[in-house]
Amino acid sequence: MITSLRSAYNKNFTVEQYGNFLTDLNNVHPGTIEFRVAETPVFISKEFTQKTLDACESIVDIIVDPKFKELTKNAIPKNIHVPNENDHSHFIAFDFGVCENADGEFEPQLIEMQGFPSLFAYEVLLDDVFRKHFPVPRNFEAYLGGHNRETYIQLMKDIIIKDEAPEHVILLEIFPEKQKTRVDFHATEDYLGIKTVCLTKLIKEGKILYYMNDGKKTLIKRIYNRVIFDDLQQQPAAVQEKRQLLFEELDVEWVPHPNWFYRISKYTMPFIKHPYVPATFFLNEITQIPADLENYVLKPLFSFAGQGVVIDVTQKDIDEVKDPENWILQRKVKYADAIATPDVPAKCEIRIFYFWKDGEARPVPANNLARLSKGKMIGVRYNKDKEWVGGSFCLFEK
Repeated sequence: MITSLRSAYNKNFTVEQYGNFLTDLNNVHPGTIEFRVAETPVFISKEFTQKTLDACESIVDIIVDPKFKELTKNAIPKNIHVPNENDHSHFIAFDFGVCENADGEFEPQLIEMQGFPSLFAYEVLLDDVFRKHFPVPRNFEAYLGGHNRETYIQLMKDIIIKDEAPEHVILLEIFPEKQKTRVDFHATEDYLGIKTVCLTKLIKEGKILYYMNDGKKTLIKRIYNRVIFDDLQQQPAAVQEKRQLLFEELDVEWVPHPNWFYRISKYTMPFIKHPYVPATFFLNEITQIPADLENYVLKPLFSFAGQGVVIDVTQKDIDEVKDPENWILQRKVKYADAIATPDVPAKCEIRIFYFWKDGEARPVPANNLARLSKGKMIGVRYNKDKEWVGGSFCLFEK
């Protein structure tokens, strides 16, 4: 998005250089990256960075308000409420589209947010390997909030491990070896020294959980939670039975607690009024459907990875919704053709990572990821056989 840097990068880019970068990246943990890695990072100006962080901080103001829990009391599905919720989410991910306003200027627009982890460790690896193969402009950095590689990893340790021994902290997922994001689990193990454990492998004795650590039954004190409960509900009956232990009283600390996945989510968006947050309404609270439905998107509250989203909304789509309290109507945003590539421009989404350490009054920005697309939506299914698309990261001007 910085024209001079984009032109120079594209001019000097070679397929051989990109191929060597991919080889090195894949060789760190062979066979674990199933998604496409884009040919380029996104260069972000100071001005655009500030706009994005201003929007994030405005949303954080709502989240840190003492009334936030009461505001989101209906956000958690009745059958998914997990006991022993803490006071805040340790992690928040804000997804912004790089959009074009009425004056043709670039601006961020919030697409979604979640009180849940993202590819926190993989993005360290991606930045490391990228720098071995491509020049990075002076005064540009992937990390935010004054962090660098070392302080960022230390902050992850402070939040996830806290003051426990690493062997008593686990990354929890369902069938982690099958997840498309599993490279992040391996990178987390590398940087934090904790083990990844499948939900089906947990051992419960009373309120205590254990896992087998190199053949030794080991006490679990903290869980770095990567289980998306919407995904868990799609699993076979045997797994569904195992999931019930998560809803029991357990002597463990969650990082973050699963309930925050729902509290800080699409459910929160109708409460936010900001120029960089598109107007959003609970479907059951709309007294008159907008006449310009073509300018709105219909989204289910309880889904992930874009499932169930209706892009070209009609009155028929709304009439067919059986549970309007579980849907939102959100004004469409216009993604900008922001990233010049050798053929057609790419659209871009930026995810800003916010970390919230226990004892701190507010979460802080720490890192990011980006996704490039040339399709109708961001995602693999819309970008088949395309180049200069896929997972990436931003380099922010300091």
